Amino acid sequence: MKDSTQGKIVDLRIIRRIYGFLKPYQFSFWLLVFLILCMAAVSPALPLLIRFSLDHYVSADQMSNLVSMFFYMLGVLFLHTGLQFATSYLAGYLGQTVIRDIRVQLYAKIVNLKLSFFDHTPIGRLVTRTVSDIETLNDVFSEGLASIAGDLLQLVLIVCVMFYTDWRLTMVILATVPFMVFSTYVFKEYIKKSFNEVRLAVANLNSFVQEHISGMMVVQLFHAEERELKKFDRINVAHRDANIKGILAYSLYFPVADVIAAVGSGLIVWMASTYILKEEITVGTLTAFIMFINLFFRPIRMLADRFNTLQMGIVSTERILTLLDSEDYIQNNGLISANQLKGHIQFKEVSFAYIEPEYVVKNVSFEVKPGSTVAIVGATGAGKSSIIGLLSRMYDVQSGIIEIDGVALPDYEIGSLRRHISVVLQDVFLFSSSIAFNIHLGDENITQDEIVEAAKAVGVHDFILSLPGGYDYEVMERGATLSVGQRQLISFVRALVHNPKIIVLDEATSSVDTESELLIQSAISTLMKGRTSVVIAHRLSTIRHAHQILVMDKGEVKERGTHENLLKLNGLYAQLYHLQFSKSV
Repeated sequence: MKDSTQGKIVDLRIIRRIYGFLKPYQFSFWLLVFLILCMAAVSPALPLLIRFSLDHYVSADQMSNLVSMFFYMLGVLFLHTGLQFATSYLAGYLGQTVIRDIRVQLYAKIVNLKLSFFDHTPIGRLVTRTVSDIETLNDVFSEGLASIAGDLLQLVLIVCVMFYTDWRLTMVILATVPFMVFSTYVFKEYIKKSFNEVRLAVANLNSFVQEHISGMMVVQLFHAEERELKKFDRINVAHRDANIKGILAYSLYFPVADVIAAVGSGLIVWMASTYILKEEITVGTLTAFIMFINLFFRPIRMLADRFNTLQMGIVSTERILTLLDSEDYIQNNGLISANQLKGHIQFKEVSFAYIEPEYVVKNVSFEVKPGSTVAIVGATGAGKSSIIGLLSRMYDVQSGIIEIDGVALPDYEIGSLRRHISVVLQDVFLFSSSIAFNIHLGDENITQDEIVEAAKAVGVHDFILSLPGGYDYEVMERGATLSVGQRQLISFVRALVHNPKIIVLDEATSSVDTESELLIQSAISTLMKGRTSVVIAHRLSTIRHAHQILVMDKGEVKERGTHENLLKLNGLYAQLYHLQFSKSV
């Protein structure tokens, strides 16, 4: 997934998609538009009232009538203030509500993507999409489209009122517009470039920080703190420089805009003074025009900033939509429920590659009868763990077919299928939550008694009770406060408590001590009875009683049979076994 670096401010496709997010909130959106239009219409009222007061009451010394006019002005101010509050609050409410929906959609998309997507997409980039880019999109709803429409309408109304009041003074003001438009255009283009650099730098920062905090042990073990700090400093400098470019643009643009507005005011006062001396215009008209200048130039200045906001939103939206439109997910078109699963597994000439044509599984065929155990062994990189990913349908095969109970995996409803396959991985992941949550994973159908029963079966019940809070003990991120063996045992309880039809152990005992391994083996012999089991193991001593052992090498099944038969064959399995046995002596 590539970062987009360019965005078109009038990209109608993106605008339509943004508007699509607003469809559930049509009433709020159009109410916001109406309020903005009302606020724009009210804006010229105060200068006109002041002009009328000066020309008809002050000049005629009718001070008593100014009291009623004061209340009219006060009413206009209250109305304008009320409209400002309503539009600001409604825009913010609408923005927050919409980005909540988008963030949920985006997360729902992410959790359903293929694992292969995460293999080549930095996590920091996904964090940027779900946090920073969506927050930028919020500004589009709160300060973007509707506000731009209001500013444009205010400009049109102000110009019309100024022409109605005095066309000569209006032409003087309009003479400064080309300078304002030019400076606004330069500002917009510079800010757009600066924003793209900032977004790229933010994504790089997120990726770097996430990756290096996760791998902090490696950094410290190899005394790479200073080297990594220098890398981080370079990325941070790029982020700083990109932001400074934006700060520079703002620092230059708004003073320049103020100077242009001041020049316009000076020209108005100079021209109007001449006309007043000739009695061609009134003091009220001059006063109104001085106020019109602010009402005229403020939307132009704000338009530059709002177009910049819209530009940021377009770029961020394009990135979000790229992720939302991704088709890189497992198709879930199956309709067959796996609730009656027996666990009869068949691989038929299965081939698979993470990146074609580099196949890691090549024409693999084998069968596992319901309730039996198959063990898969082989050197690192032989394709053992890939078999597990294919069986759980984390990946789809390029050729061949995988069947369970005679039904191809894609024909099963994927959620139902995975509920009946429990996997204990070599690298156990625990969430920052309680022990109980890390076992039931939010499944409300699993009771506390079932959790305790499974923990007792594995032999970790007493250990869990020894922790502060027992089953409510809060596990730190990734289970940092527990040993590798303890995390393995908890993941084993997690697998068993879901009462699966198929149990998969992916190097499940490779990281535990002998005592913990004995606990697991004891639980296996009791609780896996009647379930189909697939075991990947480095320790060949743990799979002697498997009904079938597959020996894989370079993605292919080279040997198959029982432990005794494979030893008699004196092939790869015998070499691996004798090598391990000699090391353990």
